[in-house]
Amino acid sequence: MANRIILNTVSYHGKGAINEIVPIVKDKGFKHVFVCSDPGLIQFGVTAKVTDLLDAASIPYTVYSGIKPNPTVENVKDGVAAFKACGADSIIAIGGGSSMDTAKGIGVIITNPEFEDVRSLEGVAPTKNHAVPTIAVPTTAGTAAEVTINYVITDVQKERKFVCVDANDIPEYAVIDPDMMSSMPRGLTAATGMDALTHAIEGYTTLAAWEMTDMFHLEAIRLIAKHLRGAVENRPEDRDGMALAQYVAGMGFSNVGLGIAHSIAHTLGAHYDTPHGVACAMMLPIVMEYNQEFTGEKYREIARAMGVQGVDAMTQEEYRKAAVDAVRQLSADVGIPAINEKVREEDLDVLAADAYADACRPGNPRATNVEDLKALYRKIMP
Repeated sequence: MANRIILNTVSYHGKGAINEIVPIVKDKGFKHVFVCSDPGLIQFGVTAKVTDLLDAASIPYTVYSGIKPNPTVENVKDGVAAFKACGADSIIAIGGGSSMDTAKGIGVIITNPEFEDVRSLEGVAPTKNHAVPTIAVPTTAGTAAEVTINYVITDVQKERKFVCVDANDIPEYAVIDPDMMSSMPRGLTAATGMDALTHAIEGYTTLAAWEMTDMFHLEAIRLIAKHLRGAVENRPEDRDGMALAQYVAGMGFSNVGLGIAHSIAHTLGAHYDTPHGVACAMMLPIVMEYNQEFTGEKYREIARAMGVQGVDAMTQEEYRKAAVDAVRQLSADVGIPAINEKVREEDLDVLAADAYADACRPGNPRATNVEDLKALYRKIMP
């Protein structure tokens, strides 16, 4: 079977990259842009860094900001209605995973109206048409939603998140400008950075991994280990490094999938509104320990990429432990808690069943079951 790689048609990287947005809009002849961004980014002037450029170029646009941190079915439905009402022909998604995931859902439904029931997009939906032309501008260094074919929506009524995987949802353009990330607070920088590390490590060890995606993932791990601590301290060179790292991780995992750290993180977000990056960071070293016997020699390379010295002289047991310890130490260094106070024993049946049903679970290198998943949840309980 052939391995498939899907990436943006064009991506721009580096300081000042947002200045490419107006030329894209003009070159493509877009007449009215639908700007998806979350309320916090609007409040603190981050979205304005882009809309000011549109204003200066007299490009009409409508801002849609009805987006929650864990975007919901209703957020997407309301966005579809708003898109139609303003007569837009293109989307600029500004933000982290919440804004981009919402924009992906809106864009796909507009061009594939038979999927207007947002829940019908769960899994690998057989859409026929590419989404509305989209320019994705990340403001966090973590989700890599600007380069992936995935998005995650929360079904509030059922208290669950569902993953949508669709080659038709990837933005045509990605604009990765570290200046758009400079206002990220310390906690969000840490959480999104650990999300990126989870993408890289799970993508490297997933069952579908192969040589090209291994290359992306190992480089992403190396960059994150080098730059995340400094990015949390808001050092410009480390912001630059994390902007690149999270995109490189996205180039990989979008094409090979993830594992149960993400399956569990999705349930923690759906049931307790735990921030996704925090949930990933809590689970990553725990899941790495659980998977280690099914990863061959890959943990040696993870340890090396994490900056561990002397790995070639280590036994397999030693380098596996070293890889897990390095990940756990990085998480602690950037202030991620190891315990989730909200998880209760009486919730475990539902949590484990939802994690088992999650789209990321089949890619995990170790076959799992509901009882094993319960045991993993217990490791983050008080």
